[in-house]
Amino acid sequence: MILVTGGAGFIGGNFVLDWLKDPNAEGIINLDKLTYAGNLATLESLKNDPRHVFIHGDIGDQALVTTLLKEHQPRAIINFAAESHVDRSIHGPAEFVQTNVMGTFNLLECARSYWNDLDLEKKAAFRFHHVSTDEVYGSLSKSDPAFTETNPYEPNSPYSASKAASDHLVRAWFHTYGFPVVTTNCSNNYGPYHFPEKLIPLVILNALNSKQLPIYGDGQQVRDWLFVSDHCSAIREVLAKGKLGETYNIGGWNEKANLEVVNTICSILDELKPRADKKSYAEQITFVKDRPGHDRRYAIDASKIKRELGWKPTETFDSGIKKTVQWYLDNPVWIEGVVSGSYRDWVQQQYN
Repeated sequence: MILVTGGAGFIGGNFVLDWLKDPNAEGIINLDKLTYAGNLATLESLKNDPRHVFIHGDIGDQALVTTLLKEHQPRAIINFAAESHVDRSIHGPAEFVQTNVMGTFNLLECARSYWNDLDLEKKAAFRFHHVSTDEVYGSLSKSDPAFTETNPYEPNSPYSASKAASDHLVRAWFHTYGFPVVTTNCSNNYGPYHFPEKLIPLVILNALNSKQLPIYGDGQQVRDWLFVSDHCSAIREVLAKGKLGETYNIGGWNEKANLEVVNTICSILDELKPRADKKSYAEQITFVKDRPGHDRRYAIDASKIKRELGWKPTETFDSGIKKTVQWYLDNPVWIEGVVSGSYRDWVQQQYN
């Protein structure tokens, strides 16, 4: 089996579903704290699958993690567990430090203790895969080359600082203890099961509900967009073939300004589900005050993972965003379960 942490969240949940599509795949122990962004409805199709063992718990719980490792004897750990929303980190950074830094530290220590007790064959096969973000590298100007794995860390938000700290811990555990780690830093993910506080699902749902489509500042902040199923396939490749101690950047080669992304979504909705008044959803776009410390541009150079492991994304932004919009149109039950009163309160607080 493998242990997946944060496997009820957006990327983790997609990974679990993708992994278990293969009838011959190893089983998964799925440890998730089920914070506001963890959703068991994402995993509904696995409810009766004996290969999926869900555990409600915290990566910071030493006794629980130790017990799970001893009981299930996983041959790998994939750490998706993280607080990940920049806006929330600005309003409440303590939870980000607790989960992303101290939680990762606890997971590393429990895993190292477990790994030390394995026999030589299992010890050699074991992997700890840490999933991180391109935001640890800071911000780029319009003319800067894209981030490579050798870029210095320059995090600018409490979220990215906490993820940078966790990356440094993982690196140190490899160099100090010889603990077998790999790290991946991904660009902005999008796709099915995305919690609707992030830009793409927020815009889709607000558009369909005749609400404003809030755009920070001038909307020219640029991100590289990665379809979540492509991210999942890259993680499988790194887990299987990645060199120990190495970092691999995972990107979609799709740099887009936020305003362009929103206008693209509006155009797709105009085609798939036109407004009753026949006007474009783009008329709902509203510019709001920019958030503090908003990085201007992220861009991933994913040449290393292609060169060394043979991975590249299969989705373009045009194909991925159409699939994403269609998924939200086709899954109203999942959406209704997610859009709770607390979520609406958060959106109102953030964007008013």
